[in-house]
Amino acid sequence: MAVVAQLVRAPGCGPGGWGFESPRSPQFAGKPRARGRVLEPLEHDAVLFANEAFYRAFAARDLAAMEEIWARHCPIACIHPGWPPLHGRQAVMRSWQGILGNPQSPAVACHGAHATVFGDSAMVVCFEGVPGGFLVATNLFVRQGAVWKLVHHQAGPTSGQPEEEPAEEGSGRPN
Repeated sequence: MAVVAQLVRAPGCGPGGWGFESPRSPQFAGKPRARGRVLEPLEHDAVLFANEAFYRAFAARDLAAMEEIWARHCPIACIHPGWPPLHGRQAVMRSWQGILGNPQSPAVACHGAHATVFGDSAMVVCFEGVPGGFLVATNLFVRQGAVWKLVHHQAGPTSGQPEEEPAEEGSGRPN
């Protein structure tokens, strides 16, 4: 079930949205295929879905979900804004326990996510909306089986901000 969920495009986190459209569609012309499947759009969307799961766990202050998102069998690291680098699962999860358990921690939302896939590795660069402005973040993922797992998160100050995101389908005027 988790594998199927990884392949569904997560709404509201980045442009695109190829989802399960037919590989015969014009947008797939010349795209890499494996046994008749188009890989790039599905993997791109699966990475964005994993990235959105990270930010949903963050927003919900759900430590169990956060622990599930991070890789268990790879080295991991995390650099929170203003913190020194944290290495190893124990240190990283301890930091999330403190952040998610602190009612004073700011609300964070993902904006303008852009994913790049490199075989079994992927990178998402996005903005984190926080009270008073934005941070810029880089999230690195590795594929473990059919699921993308987070191995590195870094967020820090930026003078930039995300471009205005397009409205979701079905919103706005009916015609």
